[in-house]
Amino acid sequence: MINLTFDNPMYLWYLLSLPLLIYTHFHLFRHSKAKAMKFANFAALKRVTGQKLITKNVMLLTIRILILVCIIGAASGTVFWYEGKVNKNDFVLAIDVSASMGAQDVEPTRIDAAKQAALDFINNLKSKSNIGIVTFSGTTFIDTVPIDNKEHLRQMITDITAAKTGGTDIPGAIITSTNLLLGSEKGKAIILITDGSNTVGAFIEDSVQNSIDYALENHIVVHTIGVGSEAGPIGYLPEYYNISAVYSEQTLIRISNSTGGKYYTAMNKEELTQAYGDISEAADTGFIPVKLSPVLTLAALLLLFLEWGLINTRFRKVP
Repeated sequence: MINLTFDNPMYLWYLLSLPLLIYTHFHLFRHSKAKAMKFANFAALKRVTGQKLITKNVMLLTIRILILVCIIGAASGTVFWYEGKVNKNDFVLAIDVSASMGAQDVEPTRIDAAKQAALDFINNLKSKSNIGIVTFSGTTFIDTVPIDNKEHLRQMITDITAAKTGGTDIPGAIITSTNLLLGSEKGKAIILITDGSNTVGAFIEDSVQNSIDYALENHIVVHTIGVGSEAGPIGYLPEYYNISAVYSEQTLIRISNSTGGKYYTAMNKEELTQAYGDISEAADTGFIPVKLSPVLTLAALLLLFLEWGLINTRFRKVP
């Protein structure tokens, strides 16, 4: 997956000056041709020599267009992004803490299994990565910004508990996690674990797609994990009260596929640990930025020297 972004896109409006450059070039050419014809019969000379003595200088025009495009591209802060191998990735763990995460179908509970898998992920991560933690139910909360202090991260995860209320704010979790990674210069990834379908932002047309678009704009990979079996008793409710694993598999697949991540189904503790393990092993891939402004500036200078050389040699005006 490759694409271009611009740090200062307002400068792209100057590309509208290209038609003016082309018009000016050919207008001045007609003026110069009319002036030259007063002093020599170029039509007769062409018949004798078989050569075109007055050219439209299309080569010079092409060079000038390229110079202008390079200058505008450099000023716009052009950045080329591609997916490849990186030395480090920064992560945000987005963990669903809604009431249903207290279900006991994944021993000892869904939330406890998710916490243990997250702890294993932190302990086994080989690269020195910054990790942030976000918890969400009907509302999204930032537990910690991305840091590399593993002891503090372990304590923050240990302190996570399932909420007494329902609601699953998947778009809010993705957007908040994305915001935490905006300042990272490394590869950026979100690991979102949930057992529910999105129930927040229904008044916004396709709020999930809006969050996907936001993650894509900032070149962030989102891995999704759907946790839970068909039914499991909620811990703080009577044991006969059961709740299904109602997460929308299609939604989670859509989120991961759209952002270059992977989707995992975790029906038990082992599958949950395996999902985190696979993501940890693949932590050396991510979106890599290449700033093109220095390259475009150098290209503009080289083309400027080339134009200057052609003007003073091949396309030099004869008095």
